[in-house]
Amino acid sequence: MTNWPILAQSHDALRAAADAVTDWDAPTPCTDWTAAQVLQHAAGDQIAFAAFLTGGPGPSFDPFAPSGVLDGAPGDLLEPALKVSAEAWAGVATSSEQVHVPVPPNDMPAGLGVGACALDAAVHAWDIARSAGAPSPLTPTLARDLLPVAQQIVEPLRAFGAYAPVLPATSGDDEVAALMRYLGRNPHWTP
Repeated sequence: MTNWPILAQSHDALRAAADAVTDWDAPTPCTDWTAAQVLQHAAGDQIAFAAFLTGGPGPSFDPFAPSGVLDGAPGDLLEPALKVSAEAWAGVATSSEQVHVPVPPNDMPAGLGVGACALDAAVHAWDIARSAGAPSPLTPTLARDLLPVAQQIVEPLRAFGAYAPVLPATSGDDEVAALMRYLGRNPHWTP
């Protein structure tokens, strides 16, 4: 559905993480948010990226104030969000010099913009998987591809509290751990 493999892989990771959850009220690495709230936030962000690209409707709820109450099955929320995101990005040429996205500076090259959308899905996939006690759904290759994206877009977002400060690297960190540490997440977090 998309000409952006990084986005397809991140969406697959988010689906896999959601499938691993048995307790949607469980805590997550996102302080004060349950697994359900992280899922709502992640779905809302995917819809927001699509809305910025297409001018279509944004999420019907505030992704930064998720209720934690899932109406129906988790897939009823997640799948339409991933579909609208994938369809919006399918309409963007890989050679596009500028796309409009909901992260500062809002206009960026298409490859970076889709990377920002993929990073959002991937990091929240990791959060949800960790909440469930499941292994990371991110592959080392996906994490390696997302780290340079994070290094280009995350710093301005830290000022808004979207990401915690960078955690120092430790020996033995793999690609996923390096990405999570850069995003301020302890790669060994458990509920």
